[in-house]
Amino acid sequence: MVIKFGIIGYRNHSLRLIKIIEKNRNCKIDFIYHPTKKITDIRGTNDLSDLFECDAIVISSPNETHYNYIVELENFKGYIFCEKPPVISKIQLKYLEKLPQRKKEKIFFNFNYRFSKLNQNLIKQLKSKKIGKIIQIYFITGHGLAFKNNYLDSWRSDGKRNMHNILDTVAIHFLDLVSFDIGIIDEIEYFPNNYSENGSSYDTSNLLLKFKKGPLVSIFNSYATSHLNEIMIIGTNGYFSSRDDEIIIRYPRNTFNNEGLFSPPPIKTRKKYNAFDDHNFSLMESVNYFVKCIKTKKKIPLKLFESSIATNKVIINLKNEFSKK
Repeated sequence: MVIKFGIIGYRNHSLRLIKIIEKNRNCKIDFIYHPTKKITDIRGTNDLSDLFECDAIVISSPNETHYNYIVELENFKGYIFCEKPPVISKIQLKYLEKLPQRKKEKIFFNFNYRFSKLNQNLIKQLKSKKIGKIIQIYFITGHGLAFKNNYLDSWRSDGKRNMHNILDTVAIHFLDLVSFDIGIIDEIEYFPNNYSENGSSYDTSNLLLKFKKGPLVSIFNSYATSHLNEIMIIGTNGYFSSRDDEIIIRYPRNTFNNEGLFSPPPIKTRKKYNAFDDHNFSLMESVNYFVKCIKTKKKIPLKLFESSIATNKVIINLKNEFSKK
């Protein structure tokens, strides 16, 4: 069976998805859609109805368009792969929640970090007793996108279209991961800012999360720093650290120097880890999982849909509460 795809979107992240799908021998892209622009690719179309002939449709357009496309595809019988966040308002979220179960089981929201090696490591440390009880997790990522010349012309810098763009595009991944792996969030604080002073949207986001059961979690993401990619998982008996393309695990806690004072635990694990490669890997694995569901005519687990909606709800609530301050 060759799965026929229609793609909504044609550049940037959409192009990455197109390349992944094209490499899969079980897939064929029939249409690449944009509502107004003339796409030079022979598969280009400005008629959304063309995509109804496909087995699956990928929605990889700006965040504020996701809801309208999902509504327009209400009668589409195939599978839908939609980029995160699913929607941008409580009203739109209610529409998704009221969809019939048969429809929910054919919609896949691309929280691709669930399929990452980062998530594998996080789950492993949460289950492992080697570094003890996990009491704190830090995620720190950043680069200088907000200082690039083309940033001002992009939707990311436009506060009217997407004021909390880094929350919607970056922080949401880590928020989803810890929610998916740890459970219910008890308290959350959100601190956005525009440090580059370029554009009218926030270029930096800081989240502090407290769970009903589990560790405290800090998520820092920015488009206004040098390149940063660090993860720290701190336990009562040691810690996991991912920094500068390397993973290090140290334990036990009771490690002392010649004077009997605590000293850094010995390195028990040291291995290479490339965050950029992992992002590409997770994206490919996410698409492959979606393709496998279609090929086997399998229902997409309802848990994935519900977890995506739960993460989306947290993000929307954060933005609404912040706007009231």
